[in-house]
Amino acid sequence: MSELVIAGKLPASPDLHQYMRKTRKGKIKTVARSKSGLAIKLTIFFLFGLTAYGFLTFDYKDINFANAVAGTWRNVQIMFGQPSLRHTNWPAALNALFVTFSLGALSTIFGAKVIDQGSDESVNAVNIKKFVGLCTDVETTTDTRKATLIQTRHRIPEIPLTSGQILVFQVPIPEPLRIVEAREEVTKKMHAEKDYAPMWLQLFESLMKYKKVTVSSEYPCMVEGRYMMNPSPIPKFDNPKLHKAECLYLFGAGREKKIYAIPPHTEVISLAFDDVPFERESFAGKECRLCGSTDTYLDEMFDPQTGDKVYKCSDTSYCKEAQICVTGEVRHGSA
Repeated sequence: MSELVIAGKLPASPDLHQYMRKTRKGKIKTVARSKSGLAIKLTIFFLFGLTAYGFLTFDYKDINFANAVAGTWRNVQIMFGQPSLRHTNWPAALNALFVTFSLGALSTIFGAKVIDQGSDESVNAVNIKKFVGLCTDVETTTDTRKATLIQTRHRIPEIPLTSGQILVFQVPIPEPLRIVEAREEVTKKMHAEKDYAPMWLQLFESLMKYKKVTVSSEYPCMVEGRYMMNPSPIPKFDNPKLHKAECLYLFGAGREKKIYAIPPHTEVISLAFDDVPFERESFAGKECRLCGSTDTYLDEMFDPQTGDKVYKCSDTSYCKEAQICVTGEVRHGSA
């Protein structure tokens, strides 16, 4: 029969009462101190103090408190009443709060410009600019040269962007291989192995069937000769503007919660065969009916009075600037 021998003294039993507390319903809960708990408490106290300081130093002139309280209540309902947010965890909630605060703080520094299919006056562009103005103190503009932050839906401005500007794209489908492979886990493996043969095959089939590559938008590109990317649904006319650009390009796919970017001075080359070079849309023999431009992306439309087919610059800001340079005035109906 074996005998267990313990050398030394047994540790004193811990006093568990200091980690226990009794609730009103008679249940016993344990409470343990931790560094993370202390950090959370300090963060909450700091934010509370910062909020109190903001309320004490805020200028309340011309503030409608009834509207302010009503707006706050609506925001609370949106934040905590949506089904998708009711069951969120604290890290996700704090991350969303941090991102929202950061965007709000940064947007007050920038001058914002919003374009929709190149137009500053479309319904989407106007409403988004109003929304940005209501949420922040940012100054909105239609001048591409003055804007530091440009939100675009499917166009790159004709005026070359500079190093102090950021262009943000809306991207419905960020994965360039989605049209040839629907499974996300497979496309990630294809990127890792640089297996882009299915995409090349699709371009080849289009070339054999139509004697040219018929992809007009979302034309795939290779970044630094390594990764294939989706440039968003911009026309392939704009693809060359991505190459070695001075500005920062940001691509946001809200539905899929993905963000990717093209840093300044990055090599971005559209896919093309050695014997069939990349070609963007041609507007040979056509010109803008307002400014006379022949080297910009043109929208096809019909004159409501004559029924004739006419063309107009997609980029309204560039068109207005070109009109002023040529005639000294902006023609009516340039929007």
